[in-house]
Amino acid sequence: MGKYTITLKGIIDEDFVNYKRPSMTLMFPTCTFKCEHDCGQPVCQNSSIAKQPDIEVNIDKLCERYINNKISRAIVCQGLEPFDSFDELLSFIAELRIKCQCDDDIVIYTGYNSIEIQTYINILRKYKNIIVKFGRYIPDSEEVYDGILNVKLASSNQYAVKIS
Repeated sequence: MGKYTITLKGIIDEDFVNYKRPSMTLMFPTCTFKCEHDCGQPVCQNSSIAKQPDIEVNIDKLCERYINNKISRAIVCQGLEPFDSFDELLSFIAELRIKCQCDDDIVIYTGYNSIEIQTYINILRKYKNIIVKFGRYIPDSEEVYDGILNVKLASSNQYAVKIS
């Protein structure tokens, strides 16, 4: 890989909202705002994150931060859009799997559908316990409970899949 830092918008060390297990949540810095382009209106609940300053985070230190946390037992990667920073996402996952010596779940929230990012999904399959939440936000859609994540998702077209 060769990448020693990743760019994020924020880190939540102990998140109890986005997954069934306490999680460290990483907020990735870029997005094409495809949800808004598709529906023609500003609907992104994470758009304020785009205005936050970028932070460069050392991957080794981030892994250590996770490993030393006594509460979090999973990682959630979310918005803006982790797959728009795929090289950095992959660098982090690869290093975490080497350093952590554990198979804790890694959950990736994406607005893409599985066909749009199939190449990336195939690359991630080699790492254990990767879960991807697919689907753009659709305004005025009904919420749906997802049994894999154990959370309510904002649109009925959204769903999670354990890809490995």
